[in-house]
Amino acid sequence: MRLISLCAAFVRATFRSAVRDERGASLVEYALLTVLIAVVCVTAVSMVGATTATSFSRSASSIQ
Repeated sequence: MRLISLCAAFVRATFRSAVRDERGASLVEYALLTVLIAVVCVTAVSMVGATTATSFSRSASSIQ
């Protein structure tokens, strides 16, 4: 019985320190920010790529 109460106390102390520790929250925030930046970059490149392809197609047709 003493072992169970010691284990429970250890789990509670570990959980409390993990909740108070803000490094994990900062890591999640940075990860979300990185994902958001990546999505914006991919969207911008795909839009610019489509516009550039259209522009080159028009130039090629006017040359011929």
